[in-house]
Amino acid sequence: MSLMEYIKAGGVIMNILIAMNSVGIALMATKWIQFYLFSRKKSEYAEEIASEFTSIASGDKRAVLLIVKELLQSRLKRVEKGMPTVKIIATTATLFGLLGTVVGVLMAFEAIGKVGMGDPSVFASGISMALVTTVGGLIVAIIHTIGYNYLVAYLDDIEAQIEELLLLRFYGTKK
Repeated sequence: MSLMEYIKAGGVIMNILIAMNSVGIALMATKWIQFYLFSRKKSEYAEEIASEFTSIASGDKRAVLLIVKELLQSRLKRVEKGMPTVKIIATTATLFGLLGTVVGVLMAFEAIGKVGMGDPSVFASGISMALVTTVGGLIVAIIHTIGYNYLVAYLDDIEAQIEELLLLRFYGTKK
């Protein structure tokens, strides 16, 4: 069976999964590029943050660290846009796969109810839809779960690196 035949067997639900996958992969690629560009400018961001509150840098280390984290979070917020969409795709893809499974099995039983068990080809398309949408939903969910977790870890690493740069700037030491 060719890929197009599988997609056709999955019906409307498979088309929804393909659309979700396309949007999610494009979004993850965009986020990876944005995170990469953001990480290349981490020293600049650290300097911007440092210049915003140089006057209180001589104060309590914990207070300074809290302010640094707040200022850093405001910059990270802009880069994080779109990440919830990737997470939503990762979690709902399995549900769409399950929906396809239920609809396919329902179609198979309706066909059996109308024609009986004499001709297996009557209910085969329903079973085929059930299996194809299950596989499609799992593939989309796996890709997006891995991608989302990777991107979150990448962004967390960038955040930690900028925090270290700021601590080095103000205190000459790491955490």
